[in-house]
Amino acid sequence: MDVTLVGGGRDTAAAPTLFGPFVAAAGPGAVIACVLVDEADDRPAPPWLRAYRRARRLDPFGRWSRLLTAAGPCRPVPVQIPSGGRLDVAALDGAAGLFVAGGLTPDYATAFAPVRADVLAWLARTGAPFAGYSAGAAIAADRAVIGGWRSDGVPICDEEAGERLDEVTVTDGLGLVPALVDVHCAQWGTLPRLLAAARAEAAAGRPTEGWGIDEDTAVHLTDGAVTVLGRGRVHRLAPGPDEIAVEHFASAERLPYPRVPQPQPETAD
Repeated sequence: MDVTLVGGGRDTAAAPTLFGPFVAAAGPGAVIACVLVDEADDRPAPPWLRAYRRARRLDPFGRWSRLLTAAGPCRPVPVQIPSGGRLDVAALDGAAGLFVAGGLTPDYATAFAPVRADVLAWLARTGAPFAGYSAGAAIAADRAVIGGWRSDGVPICDEEAGERLDEVTVTDGLGLVPALVDVHCAQWGTLPRLLAAARAEAAAGRPTEGWGIDEDTAVHLTDGAVTVLGRGRVHRLAPGPDEIAVEHFASAERLPYPRVPQPQPETAD
């Protein structure tokens, strides 16, 4: 399966590098299902997020269409989901690629987690490539880091990066990659959150590596290879028996393909 995970960023000039492989895999002029959650405005939010919502509401689909068409010839088609709703997988029929946009990650997890098996079956049946941007990248993981800014009550990143969640929260994702994914890593300072999530998963018997993806940077998975694209870095957290090692990968470098985490045996008291 061809999977592209983009860590965010607003520079359209970076689109050919970040989304080019995805658009090429879908095929020339292909229909791209562009899934975006319509976030409600009546919930509490910091000023920057309210401004972001207003900007998106002026043209909620245009930004994503511009990014994809800047990467190559394609025809993005919006698939909009109300806040709190779930994806109707039948809405993807006729598309040759699946793109999941950015926004509030918990809303995207709510939209996709209940239909995970159906989405995976659709991707397998059609052979369509997948691309996720920011929230769409985070929920592509088997276990998705969906937000939070405290770990056991201790602040570990800026509250405005918390996605309206307090404690670091990991839930079921789509299962496209066996790694935890966090986004806007260098720009929002989310690497400590990814580390906290990795430690929590290991403590629960699910040791899993993590990928912290910078803005204007992507991870591209295809044919067993994991390649970094773009201007920033991917920060890989590799769990070991006693510690979690951190490695950094730049554009064109390859990450080791993540091993599927194995449940840890319970130890007798």
